[in-house]
Amino acid sequence: MLAKNQIHDAADSAHSDLAIAAIRATIVDVPTVRKHKLSQTSVTAQSYVIVQVRLENGVEGIGEAATLGGPRWSEESVEGIKATIDAYLAPALIGHRADRFVTAGFVLDAAAKRNNAAKAAIETALFDAAGKTLGLPVAALLGGAVRTSLPVLWTLASGDPDQEIAEAGAKLDARLHHTFKIKIGAQAPEADLARLARLSAALADRATLIVDANQAWDETTARRCLPRLADLGIALVEQPLPAWNIAGMGRLRARDGVPPLLADECVFTPHDMLAVAQAAAADAVSLKLVKHGGLVGLRKVAAVAEAAGIGLYGGCLLESSIGAAAHLHAFAGLRDLAWGCEHFGPQILTDDLVTEPLRFHDCAVHLPAGAGLGVTLDPDKLRHYARS
Repeated sequence: MLAKNQIHDAADSAHSDLAIAAIRATIVDVPTVRKHKLSQTSVTAQSYVIVQVRLENGVEGIGEAATLGGPRWSEESVEGIKATIDAYLAPALIGHRADRFVTAGFVLDAAAKRNNAAKAAIETALFDAAGKTLGLPVAALLGGAVRTSLPVLWTLASGDPDQEIAEAGAKLDARLHHTFKIKIGAQAPEADLARLARLSAALADRATLIVDANQAWDETTARRCLPRLADLGIALVEQPLPAWNIAGMGRLRARDGVPPLLADECVFTPHDMLAVAQAAAADAVSLKLVKHGGLVGLRKVAAVAEAAGIGLYGGCLLESSIGAAAHLHAFAGLRDLAWGCEHFGPQILTDDLVTEPLRFHDCAVHLPAGAGLGVTLDPDKLRHYARS
């Protein structure tokens, strides 16, 4: 048996090995293969903050925070994320153990309010570093995987129906995707409905179609348009109303002839999820690390949704293979992910930031194998796309 002092020495050694020695944040900008158009913005390059956490044992973990077109989707921008990490979050964590994930969350919350994307990137890097040190995948640290692949959709967001029909057809022919999310709200409702009618006529017999309004409609417009979406065979409608109008979502959902509703921007915290459940305002919720402050927070939101009988949907912000891998590890252990996920982000980039991008096959994205996240940052790509 080990003597008491030997046990203490071993504990001290483990603490030292897993202690956080340094945290570095780098802004990168990676072009997209085509314009990605939302109701409030459009992007031709995707911006990320890549976080590298180095432990005292020399192991490095990586994480990623994504935004869409700056602080338009939420209040965080890549510039603000990096500044908050450098000035507040990183100094607060130095010296703490990387494997004390809940404690790290307390420390980060004390250092800065909200800033969920910044915290998610750091927490992801902690999980990656701890997993590499222990020789375990992140999914195992979260309780174990129940699936190693997830159905994955593709988003149509150019606004040009001819281009979108051709794009979807190519994805179907290659057996990469058979579910498509269509971004609407940048045009007048009648123009969007005309576009959706064309897409439905061309694709509905071969694919499942869902729609994302990104908060673009008021309640009157939604009451008028949602039954028409149902007539077009739209399977799910994401966040048709502004995030504040949870009661309005509940009223819409109670009407006859309305497709199932997906909550996104109205759910950041477990408290938000509880409010949506109490208002009977959604059939499913979109889970995103940047909203929920990391993997621990995402699982908390998912637990509230599951308790309320609300379906789970794996949302994204066009993450690279780094951010997408983190989501897949979180999703892999969920009891049910009825709506699959949308982590097609690596495919919409002209280049990726890892040595081996995620694998897409048979309309699914596959959980990377190996310790930590299972993906390796390419230092040459990081230098090439880093913002000067």
